[in-house]
Amino acid sequence: MNLIDLKIFACVARQPSLGAAALELHLTPSAVSKALRRLEGDIDTVLFNRSAKQLSLNASGLRMLDFARNMLAMADQAKADVSGGQASFNCRVAGPAILLWRHAAQFRQAMTAYADAEIHLSSMYEDDALAALASGEVNNALVTGEVLHGRGGHWSADWVSTPLGALNLQLLAGRQHPLVSDAQARAHAGKPDHWQVSSEQVLAHDFVSPSRSLFCGKQRGTRSDGWRDDQLPRKIRYWIDDLQLLLSMVKSGQALAYLPDFALTDSDLLRLEVSDCGFQCSEEIHLVWNGKNAAQWQIELAQTLAGHNV
Repeated sequence: MNLIDLKIFACVARQPSLGAAALELHLTPSAVSKALRRLEGDIDTVLFNRSAKQLSLNASGLRMLDFARNMLAMADQAKADVSGGQASFNCRVAGPAILLWRHAAQFRQAMTAYADAEIHLSSMYEDDALAALASGEVNNALVTGEVLHGRGGHWSADWVSTPLGALNLQLLAGRQHPLVSDAQARAHAGKPDHWQVSSEQVLAHDFVSPSRSLFCGKQRGTRSDGWRDDQLPRKIRYWIDDLQLLLSMVKSGQALAYLPDFALTDSDLLRLEVSDCGFQCSEEIHLVWNGKNAAQWQIELAQTLAGHNV
């Protein structure tokens, strides 16, 4: 039994087909099939139910999968810890695009001590990110506290949750929006980072909103972005699920949006403070990772990210 065959086995177990696994591994389907046969020969056990169209793990294969993931994690841990700053490994992170956007720079800064490490950011909704962590496809997941409180079906007792602070949502506008232009004209002043407006002024303008939650992907209609339409009903003219396209709509001045406060790092956006708004939406963010057999870099990463967000 060797680590390469275990890696191939774990990949095949994760992918929908042998061909898809071969594509990910940059191998031919024949080479992948031979590795699986070799592993089964080494342990003298059949691991798959084989049909003409697909492979599926049998009971022995499912038990072997847990063993393979532990062995591969221990091998990665040993390699990273022995090599120290010269270690070459993949830091794989999955989470909603909006959270990857928020923390991408922090991941880069936290990994500066490991010059040969690669950082892979995969955009997926929270449940999918946790499923990817469970399957070993990634080693970090970014999620909100709401998902953790629910403790979804993918949760493992080996996982560690590191709090990364709160994400607060704000009403944002582009600098060309009529509300901003009107406020500037009244103020006869420069360009502050926010303007105070009334709900009556705000609700007279079009909004853009995702049709699905940017975090969990669930279809929630007018509540998908966190704004309380039961208290302040808006006119949502544009429904856009692509985050970058949504932002471009706001920056062009065509619509308002309720978005995380860190979006204000974009100089084309500013905050509108609604003087008579009686609510605020906030989300707690967490980094979830497998504490069992965690390498030193993984522990350092979690500690550094937590420190950034104190």
